[in-house]
Amino acid sequence: MTGHASPILTSLLDTDAYKLHMQQAVFHRYYDVTVSAEFRCRGDDLLGLYANEIREAINAMQTLALTDDEYTYLSSLPFFRADYLNWLRDFRYNPAQVEVRNRDGHLDLRIEGPWREVILWEVPLLALISEVVHRHRSPQVGAQQAVDHLQQKLGAFHHAVADTDMSRFRLMDFGTRRRFSQDVQRAIVSTLKQDFPWLIGTSNYDLARRLALTPVGTQAHEWFQAFQQISPVLANSQRAALQAWLDEYDDKLGIALTDCIAMDAFLRDFGVNFASRYQGLRHDSGDPIEWGEKALAHYASLGIDPGSKTLVFSDNLDLDKALALYRHFGQRTNVIFGMGTRLTCDIPGVRPLNIVIKLMECNGKPVAKLSDSPGKTICRDPAFVRALRKAFELPLVKKAS
Repeated sequence: MTGHASPILTSLLDTDAYKLHMQQAVFHRYYDVTVSAEFRCRGDDLLGLYANEIREAINAMQTLALTDDEYTYLSSLPFFRADYLNWLRDFRYNPAQVEVRNRDGHLDLRIEGPWREVILWEVPLLALISEVVHRHRSPQVGAQQAVDHLQQKLGAFHHAVADTDMSRFRLMDFGTRRRFSQDVQRAIVSTLKQDFPWLIGTSNYDLARRLALTPVGTQAHEWFQAFQQISPVLANSQRAALQAWLDEYDDKLGIALTDCIAMDAFLRDFGVNFASRYQGLRHDSGDPIEWGEKALAHYASLGIDPGSKTLVFSDNLDLDKALALYRHFGQRTNVIFGMGTRLTCDIPGVRPLNIVIKLMECNGKPVAKLSDSPGKTICRDPAFVRALRKAFELPLVKKAS
């Protein structure tokens, strides 16, 4: 029995922390902004075959609501305000905002509506798509297989670090979006809390509450993308996004994502004021060593001690990659490793999905992500990509895919 009828999402908080953090800022500052987002599968998986089941799972999400215990929990945190939490208490997913189609075996999925509402769809949608697919592909696999494999990896890791000073190593669970299942993620994070002394938190608010872990996350690419249309001047959009975040959160939630318009363009906008006020930077594409060296050199060039800042690595990490990066940077600055798919969908015989949902339009106009990794640039409008590259003094390249 595969249990296809069981609910996939059972809590409004079963999402990444940065979604609620961005949603509060949007609620306060960009209440009337509208957006659209689209699903992308970076592999050749024919996920359209599951479109009807995905649609049913989406329809079931309209019953999710913040519970009294969840409301009390969020109220105890230092960065949420009462007006937002009262609004969130009344929030319900609107499945009419999501269009789902099977197009010749491929999954077409588009979300459209007010940004303050659309912003919450991405993470749970990806999680439910992944779980639907894995229920069909690997019905015999469950949490125990995932934990058994994790224990093997942890044993090898403990052996590898036996002669290494690990006092500055810190790991966070970033595994909600492409997890094998909700049960697997909970089992993995519970095991890490018990057996891995370097775990410091999870990006999943539901798990953070249930397991008494620190919730972690700031902003995603869509925050910077939307400002490409919110900001009156395109060349100022990244600085406007950075400033608006500080206006909302001041000295809290101070890790900035660097790769919406490539690292070099980001650093040109990340002057001494931003570099001083933000606690650190997050890497999500491109070569992590090159990125980290640029970040540390930039801080030094501004007269800021790189050792006082934090670098968060979160691009396709596993324990071996994290250890290598720790050995390279760990004695020079604070480092944190956000690990996702390689934690929550790393089971022998299971192939994780390479799926994303990205913002495509803001207020009816195109937005783009210009990644530091080839093939990750996302935009439907080549003319806008050219304009963005020109505004941020980046070389023109072939048409974005």
